[in-house]
Amino acid sequence: MRGCMDKETQAPSNRFIVTVIGQDRVGIVARISAVMMEYGMNIVDISQTIMQDLFTMIMLAQATSRDFKLASFQAAMDQAARELGVEAKVMHEDAFRYMHRI
Repeated sequence: MRGCMDKETQAPSNRFIVTVIGQDRVGIVARISAVMMEYGMNIVDISQTIMQDLFTMIMLAQATSRDFKLASFQAAMDQAARELGVEAKVMHEDAFRYMHRI
């Protein structure tokens, strides 16, 4: 069929939105960044703010490895977040854009 993209020509996105929210404390950025490095995630864009004592960070990250395993990355982020006493969420960029479209 002409005019339709087949699955081979439409590469899936390898970008993810990572959010971290919680009580501010030393080491949050370092620990979260270490997990990201371990899984070959490149930080494409980042915004971090401290509102009174509430730490908030949102990142656009890109997986650099072809064998990237989202479930393993999410589990590692969950573990790091628990250790830090914060909440960390990972969402595929496409799902994030779909959820937040106008």
